[in-house]
Amino acid sequence: MIVKVLASAALAALVLGMTVPAHAADAAHGQELYESRCGGCHSLDANRVGPAHRGVFGRKAGTAPGFSYSPAVKNSGVVWEERTLDAWLTNPQALIPGQRMNFRVATAEDRADIIAYLRQQSGR
Repeated sequence: MIVKVLASAALAALVLGMTVPAHAADAAHGQELYESRCGGCHSLDANRVGPAHRGVFGRKAGTAPGFSYSPAVKNSGVVWEERTLDAWLTNPQALIPGQRMNFRVATAEDRADIIAYLRQQSGR
């Protein structure tokens, strides 16, 4: 009986789109990854080749002050949260066709760590 209940709960979670994280995100590791992989084009507080990231959580894509975004990003309607940041870091072109960033983070664990760091730096 317990197995049936657990199987039903797992199926319901899949159907409803809920997932259980397989990796506890590590913001300290995320900082290392951010600095080594993202830091060439981004910083927390200053626009560079890419926009500044402090406060990115909850911000509508294409609205960071002082950065010149592509029309695709400005008009995307995307709001940066865990789900959208994960999709962006997985494949930016799939999330927002026509955008200019050509960089991906291959592993789910690394994406989760970078996102945890960005969340921490956004005060959320």
